[in-house]
Amino acid sequence: MEIKKIDYDFSICKVEDYSMLNLDSEYCFAGKTDEEKSLVCITGDVPSNTIERDDGWKAFRIQGILDFSLVGILSKILEVLAENKIGIFAISTFNTDYVLTKKDNYWKALEVLGDAGYKIVE
Repeated sequence: MEIKKIDYDFSICKVEDYSMLNLDSEYCFAGKTDEEKSLVCITGDVPSNTIERDDGWKAFRIQGILDFSLVGILSKILEVLAENKIGIFAISTFNTDYVLTKKDNYWKALEVLGDAGYKIVE
């Protein structure tokens, strides 16, 4: 299984609404519940109507399109990271899964995943 590095800094935000969302950005993940409107985006794209934000995240994705019948792909990656005390923020899309770690753990995360048999690609 391949892990693709993503060369951007990310922010995790709570926003008032999605009116200032940059949907043309290369990466933009929005989630809405009865309690909040969340946004994960490239740090340079954080909108001005952000209520709270946490900067300093890096990301990678599981390369390729994952069939919905596959079981345990993300959990195995998260298990490796948890064993190495690396916290994460995970996002799933229709095609695949994305994992964010704080910048200070990013290279360690890629190293331990590489050691666990995952191929790290640019």
